[in-house]
Amino acid sequence: MKEGFVVEAGFVFQEETHLTVLKTSLFFANDGFSVYDCKGDLVFRVDSYGPETHDKGEIVLMDPHGRCLLTVRRKRPSLHHRWEGFIGERIDGQKATFSVRRSSMIGRSNVNVEVFSDPGEEYQIEGNFAQRCCTILDAAKETVAEIRRKVDASTQVVLGKDAFSLCVKPGFDGAFAMGLVLVLDQITGDGDHGDGDGDGDDSVTGGVQVEPLTDD
Repeated sequence: MKEGFVVEAGFVFQEETHLTVLKTSLFFANDGFSVYDCKGDLVFRVDSYGPETHDKGEIVLMDPHGRCLLTVRRKRPSLHHRWEGFIGERIDGQKATFSVRRSSMIGRSNVNVEVFSDPGEEYQIEGNFAQRCCTILDAAKETVAEIRRKVDASTQVVLGKDAFSLCVKPGFDGAFAMGLVLVLDQITGDGDHGDGDGDGDDSVTGGVQVEPLTDD
């Protein structure tokens, strides 16, 4: 697998890393995600993932100290549920680093992700994010990251969908992987904070391809 980063080199892990993603309350301030490593240390966080933030159409991924790593933003108007990712805190006129677009067809849903890179890279996501069961594959069909249901180590009980595992393979950008989790969470309409398009479809089971970013 080719090593490199999309968001930040510091989150390209040198060994397989298992992260625990916890989705916080949908009803109070500081809704969002907290992401921990196997030692219980905070790796990423997403605060204020509630109605006020959602109205702005932007979600910010931060490091443990509150530094903005990535902003994902719903592009409007858009007929294809298009989201864009920007390094750091997005400012007016900033070019997107990657773009995520959903297109629906009878019986399946496709999500295309375009990444600005030279040369371009391609990935495919297989599975069902709503069920917390996805595999991210590179162009060589090697697994670079996986999303799985979380199993309690002591009881072997499968936890609810608000707690799941994100496994990041060596050489893949963990911050980019978490950025895709944020977008997939929005695309599936998971929870009660959908995008207002009446589109709460949990069946995003089609492939996700990552290609060089091109202008609309």
